[in-house]
Amino acid sequence: MAKATKSTGKKTARRAPKVAASPLPLARRLRRTARRGALAGLALVALGLVAPSLINPPITPTMMSERMRLGEIDQQWARMRDIAPVMQRAAVAAEDANFCLHWGFDMGAIRGALEAGGSYGASTISQQTVKNVYLWQGRSWPRKALEAVLTPLVELTWSKRRILEVYLNVAEFGEGVFGIDAAAWHYYGIPPARLTSGQAARLAVLLPNPKERDPAHLSPTLRRRAAQVEEGAATIRADGRSKCFES
Repeated sequence: MAKATKSTGKKTARRAPKVAASPLPLARRLRRTARRGALAGLALVALGLVAPSLINPPITPTMMSERMRLGEIDQQWARMRDIAPVMQRAAVAAEDANFCLHWGFDMGAIRGALEAGGSYGASTISQQTVKNVYLWQGRSWPRKALEAVLTPLVELTWSKRRILEVYLNVAEFGEGVFGIDAAAWHYYGIPPARLTSGQAARLAVLLPNPKERDPAHLSPTLRRRAAQVEEGAATIRADGRSKCFES
């Protein structure tokens, strides 16, 4: 005989059918995507600004352009402690004597350049570092606008010592010669730590026009300029304007 199945008396609860979530309106989805994109963009910009303060830039747009044109370039990174202090001070004396006193822009130099009708530039080492690391060469307004935005941000996130270190390692000192290590070996056959004050001053006067100048064959005007740079380097050491980058 078949056994009767015992009833437990309990009713099986039925699950409510799942209701598919209604899709978000298109406008809301677009706004969410735009916000995420903006946040991702800001994160990339922040990373790009902070990274060179800790990691040596492997190449710059100018280096890349010159490598494509010449086939190869000479550049080797030199740590700040391996660069002669006289070279550090000579670069500052030649390019930006008030480097330790401003926040990225030397307003006094800018006013002087405007009063002189723009016959000379007033870019600081901070501005030149931004241009060399992030931007391109030339005098276009878009580049200058980007430089004006990025320079204060670099000043906020990098130390003055780091700004000068990067500058000395990415600046062009001759055709295909980038950075002070390559320059010291190329022109004098010595490491940058062994540069004398006179050699440092001669290298510093190359910076405004490196492809057209040679420290071994400076014009009388540039020799006088090198002497002024050497004297100026000693002056900024004596009056404390080199403290922000000297260890």
